[in-house]
Amino acid sequence: MAIREILTVPDPRLKEVSNPVAGGVTDDIRTLMDDMLETMYAAPGIGLAAIQIGVPLRVIVMDLAREGASPEPRYFVNPEICEMVEETAPYEEGCLSVPDVFDEIDRPVRCLLRYLDYNGNAVEEWAEGLFAVCIQHEMDHLDGTLFIDHLSRLKRQRAVEKVKKANKIKARDAA
Repeated sequence: MAIREILTVPDPRLKEVSNPVAGGVTDDIRTLMDDMLETMYAAPGIGLAAIQIGVPLRVIVMDLAREGASPEPRYFVNPEICEMVEETAPYEEGCLSVPDVFDEIDRPVRCLLRYLDYNGNAVEEWAEGLFAVCIQHEMDHLDGTLFIDHLSRLKRQRAVEKVKKANKIKARDAA
């Protein structure tokens, strides 16, 4: 397993639409998911899409276990949202690709998912609460959308400028 670099805005690769994984869940895809999980834990975060590490494939990892609890990793290959309820609720979201920026986003409170798990088994289940928020957030990544794209233009510009400034400081300090 390896920790990979997480892309941050305004990297144009984050706007790419990810490709479906062809040929099912292979050892290479499992290695990718293992690397993604290790990268997500090191960040730390609760969800990560493959495109966030520069791999344009429809793969997501997630762990919603509370701090101090045993890890509960989840793996999603070629996930699809089949159905969403109309009821929405606001949730404060953040993103490893937009570090230190948080804002409320309204999302459906429940959605029906279909995906392949770590072993390639087909799964269909309803997501609700934090799971629904997180899977919708990560699915947006697969379609080239960041959570800040749901904000006003001004808030989005401020978020990108904040990340650019932080990256400049980090690069200067590393030199």
